[in-house]
Amino acid sequence: MAPNLSLFSVNAILILSPDGTRVLAKYYHPPHSPATAANNAAASNPYPTLKEQKPFEKGLVEKTAKSNSDIILYDSRIVVFKAESDVMLYVIGGVEENEMLLWHTLLALRDSLNILLKNATDKRTLLENYDIVSLAIDEIVDDGIILETDPATIAGRVSKPPMQEVGGVKGLDLSEQGLLNAWEFGKKQLAERLRQGL
Repeated sequence: MAPNLSLFSVNAILILSPDGTRVLAKYYHPPHSPATAANNAAASNPYPTLKEQKPFEKGLVEKTAKSNSDIILYDSRIVVFKAESDVMLYVIGGVEENEMLLWHTLLALRDSLNILLKNATDKRTLLENYDIVSLAIDEIVDDGIILETDPATIAGRVSKPPMQEVGGVKGLDLSEQGLLNAWEFGKKQLAERLRQGL
């Protein structure tokens, strides 16, 4: 039998509060799992619905609250986790996965969030910047495959402005001050035209 040669290594990335409520959760399943065996498909994605995910997350928080290490084996999964302010960051992989790879993925998530959110990785800030957090996770892991673990690169990709100007508008200031300046400019132009008799 051939060994499993797949890049798929992350089953889930979770951000949970200490009481077990979900801040953000992304579950992944292997894209090319054999569909012939029902047991194999169930083993590859044991938490396909919210009904299975919630008890798993609740039990995970209870188990990690008692743990004094950063890596545990829970429900036949390797779980690496880190407490940040009032949330817990989790990266979950299969039993056969490399723990150091999962650990570096977790550190990449933590450090890139620290860069993007200016060291404010609390629940409120994460919820207010949900789009940035979700993009950062997507830059780190795509469909369970780890793409990047350098926090500076991840933060640069998430916060980078578009390379080309949208709709040919160049240097348009749409802030409140910019709009006020445009209004004042328009008023001056209209007053000037009225003085000249149109």
